[in-house]
Amino acid sequence: MFSGLLKMLPTFRKDNVKDTESPLNYDDLISLDAETLAEEGIAGAYQRLLPELKKHIRNPAQIYEYIDSEIPEYKVSCNGEEFTIYSAEVPGSEEESWARATYSLFVIVNAQLCDSEITFFAIDADNNLSGMFLTEQEAMAARNIIKSEVDWPYIPTLDAPFYGQYHEGKSAGCMSQ
Repeated sequence: MFSGLLKMLPTFRKDNVKDTESPLNYDDLISLDAETLAEEGIAGAYQRLLPELKKHIRNPAQIYEYIDSEIPEYKVSCNGEEFTIYSAEVPGSEEESWARATYSLFVIVNAQLCDSEITFFAIDADNNLSGMFLTEQEAMAARNIIKSEVDWPYIPTLDAPFYGQYHEGKSAGCMSQ
């Protein structure tokens, strides 16, 4: 199991697991890549995770992308909520576009799971960003077994500098919505 896990997550090391196997099934990881999300890739990523989302909800919502290369601007909307990923009209949004895109996708998915015991958690960040559908208990079990906090499942936030990811005893977010 660990050899496959090591190939999938270059930052995850065997010595990051305390004295037992990880409770996470890394075969269920959905690769996302924050850079790709920010470069007009949220709808594509949503389409890739839709088969798994459909296992937990009956009618997944539609995502709409708005791209204006004149401004430049990239926004997504879902169920009446709009998210600006970057816009020349929003100072600092381009520099935070990876975080804004990540946050937006996870909010969109988790808002639909609010009546479920399942939550869509982020694993890793930046170009290694992935997602996994877990119960709160599975996420907590991972926290108890995986030594390195940066490998723990988390819910993305817009709080810099870690945007919800756990780092050396610090977190800018929480485990649940």
